[in-house]
Amino acid sequence: MEKHCYIIMYDLRTPGRNYNSLYNAIKSYTFWGKITESSWAVVSESDAFAIRDHLMKHIDSNDRLMVVKSGMHAAWVNAMASNEWLKQNLVK
Repeated sequence: MEKHCYIIMYDLRTPGRNYNSLYNAIKSYTFWGKITESSWAVVSESDAFAIRDHLMKHIDSNDRLMVVKSGMHAAWVNAMASNEWLKQNLVK
């Protein structure tokens, strides 16, 4: 199966909640990079729906979550992931 890069964005709306379970679920993908405080990129053979369903188990019902398949072009500044990782995985 072909792998694609997906952008994960979220708003965690429950004050004081420990979201280590969500972060560990994102890190369970072989290739992942943290882009900003509330966005990550993962590379997976799964589709956006499967990734969303996997991550929904680790958030509250009032939290927001979006998974978007990465496109052909991207631009960034001061991302938390290294520029090299982003170039290799985000832009195909």
